[in-house]
Amino acid sequence: MSELWNQLASLVEQYLRLPQHMFNKIVLTLLVLVLYFLFRSILQGIAGRRIQDIARKYIANKTISYLLGLVALAALARIWIGGFEGFATYLGLVSAGVAIALQDPLSNLAAWLYIIAAKPFSTGDRLMINERAGDVIDISLFQFTLNEIGAHIDADQSTGRIIHVPNNWIFKHACANYTQGFNFIWNELPVTVTFESNWEKAKQILSRVAEEHSAVKSEYAANQIRKAAQKFMIFYEKLTPIVWTSVADSGVLLTVRYLCTPRQRRSSAMKMWEEILREFAKCEDIDFAYPTRRYYDNAAEGKAGCKGAPPAPIVPPAGA
Repeated sequence: MSELWNQLASLVEQYLRLPQHMFNKIVLTLLVLVLYFLFRSILQGIAGRRIQDIARKYIANKTISYLLGLVALAALARIWIGGFEGFATYLGLVSAGVAIALQDPLSNLAAWLYIIAAKPFSTGDRLMINERAGDVIDISLFQFTLNEIGAHIDADQSTGRIIHVPNNWIFKHACANYTQGFNFIWNELPVTVTFESNWEKAKQILSRVAEEHSAVKSEYAANQIRKAAQKFMIFYEKLTPIVWTSVADSGVLLTVRYLCTPRQRRSSAMKMWEEILREFAKCEDIDFAYPTRRYYDNAAEGKAGCKGAPPAPIVPPAGA
């Protein structure tokens, strides 16, 4: 067998001008890669049959890939670089060039280590980074993958697109995590009624609707805050819904502010709007406001203390 191998190596060297030691390394490299993919397929198949939970199956597959990848990388380093002394010499010669040529891949790898250790986010979290928002569906050595939300779709709903984001973005851009720690977000519904409407009655209706349809109960949210406060400095004095009053150009602006889960922002707003429409339809003294143009005669319509002097009558010139 050894003699047959030597003859094959001699033929390769003769016709392909490939030295025998280089031919041996190439063959061993191919063997390592074949064994890597073979064992990974077998072990992931076993894990897929025995693990039913999707999240645990994902973690198991990633763990198998990483462990076998490290073993394969060590084997390839042994084949091409040799022992520790050879590796140290090689590393000293090419470290500067590698640092420049592989700047982005190395920073992505460092960012992956940071993501695994510090856990600014994990699979299943909803986040926004550099104006890209989505649910994290995969984290790999050089990139993480988002199931995009928003963009050309109203509210925080899926667009159907998959975004691959370099890991080093975590070092370059602010990352907003919707679900880590405190698992709720504040949402607001602006409702504008005319100045002539009974705005106090409208405010009472909005408060009642917000209390009924808010998906988050104050005690449950308070427990979540207490848990989050163990890691983050999060303090909220009021967790129940509230209606803020202000004045807009076209009427009285009543802003409903309430807590909801990140993935129910649109559905909770829809339920509340439907109830608001039904309740306002029952009231003769409440109207929605919208931009309009009207003529206002202060002398005739203004308050008694605010009316201006009536215009002087027009006197025709003499002899007309």
